[in-house]
Amino acid sequence: MSTTEQPIAEGVEKGEQTRARYPDEEGYIERNGVRVFYEVYGSGEPTILFLPTWTFVHSRIWKMQIPYLARHHRVVVFDPRGNGRSDRPATREAYAEREFAQDALDVMDATGTERAIVVGLSRGAQRTLLLATEHPERVIGAVFIGPFFPASLLAGLRWRLMNHPRLLRLFFTPPPVARGWLKFNAVHWRRDYRDFVEWFGARATSQPHSTKAFDDAAAWALETDPDSLILSVLGEPAAPVTRRDQLALARRVRCPVLVINGTKDKVTAFADARALAKATGGRLLPVEGGDHAPEARRPVEVNLAIREFADPTFRRDPTVHRSDGRPRALFVSSPIGLGHARRDVAIARELRGLVPGLQVDWLAQDPVTRVLEADGEAIHPASRHLANESGHMESESSEHDLHCFQAFRRMDEILAANFMLFGDVVRDERYDLWIGDEAWELDYYLHENPREKRAPFVWLTDFVGFLPMPRGGEREAEVAADHNAQMVEHVRDNPGLRDRSLFVGNPSDIVPESLGPGLPQIRDWTERNFDFAGYVTGFDQAELRDRERLRAELGYGPDERVCLVTVGGSGVGAHLLRRVIAAFPEARGLVPGLRMVVVAGPRIDPASLPEADGLEVRPYVHDLYRHLAACDLAVVQGGLTTAMELTAAKRPFLYFPLRHHFEQCVHVHHRLKGYGAGRSMEFDTSTPAVIAAAIAEEIGREVDYRDVETDGARRAAERIADML
Repeated sequence: MSTTEQPIAEGVEKGEQTRARYPDEEGYIERNGVRVFYEVYGSGEPTILFLPTWTFVHSRIWKMQIPYLARHHRVVVFDPRGNGRSDRPATREAYAEREFAQDALDVMDATGTERAIVVGLSRGAQRTLLLATEHPERVIGAVFIGPFFPASLLAGLRWRLMNHPRLLRLFFTPPPVARGWLKFNAVHWRRDYRDFVEWFGARATSQPHSTKAFDDAAAWALETDPDSLILSVLGEPAAPVTRRDQLALARRVRCPVLVINGTKDKVTAFADARALAKATGGRLLPVEGGDHAPEARRPVEVNLAIREFADPTFRRDPTVHRSDGRPRALFVSSPIGLGHARRDVAIARELRGLVPGLQVDWLAQDPVTRVLEADGEAIHPASRHLANESGHMESESSEHDLHCFQAFRRMDEILAANFMLFGDVVRDERYDLWIGDEAWELDYYLHENPREKRAPFVWLTDFVGFLPMPRGGEREAEVAADHNAQMVEHVRDNPGLRDRSLFVGNPSDIVPESLGPGLPQIRDWTERNFDFAGYVTGFDQAELRDRERLRAELGYGPDERVCLVTVGGSGVGAHLLRRVIAAFPEARGLVPGLRMVVVAGPRIDPASLPEADGLEVRPYVHDLYRHLAACDLAVVQGGLTTAMELTAAKRPFLYFPLRHHFEQCVHVHHRLKGYGAGRSMEFDTSTPAVIAAAIAEEIGREVDYRDVETDGARRAAERIADML
């Protein structure tokens, strides 16, 4: 799907999204009354200085590079004058290219940076050339990405015309029609700035499936204003405006040079990138099929290229293998909730039984690590560097509301950072097998970069298909379909990249929906591309059949009516806990002797919840499934794992899917209907009185759910063991 026809997605102007890494230092430099904002990340030499590109966007353009490179180098970025947190001066002279170059020098001085590798994107190429030629003692090396370097015949002619005094007047003349490059016009910007932003942003992010890169660029462009952008166009250029002088400037560069350019760049010509590499004696790295913003759409290639350039000892192919000869597997388990951890530990346990001597290491983060540590699993030390996915989801939530699809899209820099970390781990250590349970970053970026695959890869998931919610409207439906289309293309074009695709469930658990217009039905596509392991509960159901013994072990009296309230491993469910706690007094009046136990989980402080006479609030409880099997009723969120644990234990339960959470509202709800399990409740209409009445109606009720298989972990392990 082309982004050229798409408006900005709902929610892109929501505010600052969670970052994968935050700055260690930030500040301002000031010159002639203009303040410029900078940030510093990490440590390690040499320093990498990312220059601003055109004032159209600010330093967040480097968000996919900063987390990875800052783990190995010191990284400095700053906002251009006219955008971000920098000032917006009101004179043409303030936007001269030499002013931007001087800002770079001032930032280097303010941050104690004597020398740096300088990286410039698009118009930043002109500033990079100025620094490298006029201040060579400060520049160790220069990286040009999609460089604005008008050296080809067509680009050179356009550049000369843009700077001709007479023709420059056309920039202030209303265009006869606002189409194509005629939108590059001051009058049009003042009339309909958003129209220009969407047109230029789409042109810069023209590679298919670049909807998120487009949304970002457009949102950042809307942080400046037409007048600032007009002045940035009028600013004095860095060099005389002829092809000959541009080439002469480039030939003065004496430091090492790397030029990165998309082969389908629609803003600057690939021929210009080739000319720049030739003139500087540098290396040209073509990004096949890439657009003007490969740092956003193709971050793995760009990040590895910059690291290779900055560190001659680095090799992207593995060179060091530390092993004692035992077979080794690296397991990446999704941290969004605790459900994946329980089933993954069960699969790993079965896998060790099938593969003697198997060592399983885990690349995981809180709250998954709590389950792993309690079960004695080996957590890879690199896990401490993972960017926080659960924290991001919590930051995106409000009162029992999580727009899961949009939150997932806004997690792009976190996913990229975590894939880059994974790459470092498997580059330094040998693993015979990679397993990813909804490790979206691993599956996505391996398909985008199949060269990075060096071991058999197993993919597990319990749902297929990102589905739009009605509130998102037409745009969200198009973006979700585009995401699904890319998944279909990934699997079609790289059929062997997933050595095993395992669906945690059965064909009947798959929703009767389409992946999008012109795309396959979800069930048909999944059946063609996945094996089915059946559901994996992660525990032996036979151990739970003696409920009287189990209740006694857990401290529940034989005559007590126990209502267990839990919302899983994230902090998103705090509002539901408070609502149910508010229902407790009335529920206790309806159910004499009611005992309500509220499990806050690992990410909710029990002290933050209200207190009530007779109410018990507990923190994280390991092996919570045993308490679920022992209770007379559970009140839960709409997550799959907890609901299926209750289904397997044949316990009645109320579940409250999060608003706008497509997985809970659609995928999980469909599966539970198939099992005849649970009673779905709407949070908005469920007052404490309604919840109390539902508790009284459901507690202790005999249920007739469909049986949940008991051998799912074994079946999954048998299919995975083949890879070893």
